[in-house]
Amino acid sequence: MALYEQVCIARQELSSTQVERLSEDIEGILSDKGGSVLYKEYWGTRKLAYAIKKNRRGHYLFFRLDSPPEAVIELERRLRLNEDILRYLTTKVDMHSEEPTPIMASKQAN
Repeated sequence: MALYEQVCIARQELSSTQVERLSEDIEGILSDKGGSVLYKEYWGTRKLAYAIKKNRRGHYLFFRLDSPPEAVIELERRLRLNEDILRYLTTKVDMHSEEPTPIMASKQAN
């Protein structure tokens, strides 16, 4: 299996419960196809650089994945169809860092 990192931006109108459900849906899609979420972070609601589908803010989610390529293809297909997802980016990595992301590290320092 391959290692991936993914960032998703969800609509600002979603409640924290809906964002958590979205995160669980992503985990479910991967587990159905033989993958898993190794680590996840919620970065909070952040301002977007430009409006996307009339949204100026979005909920940011970060995932570290261990998954076969077919599972990632299916996940991206479902994210494209989900109206609550504004943008997503999945990148293949050689290895995962054990440290939190710089965004979470700065939040923990404050």
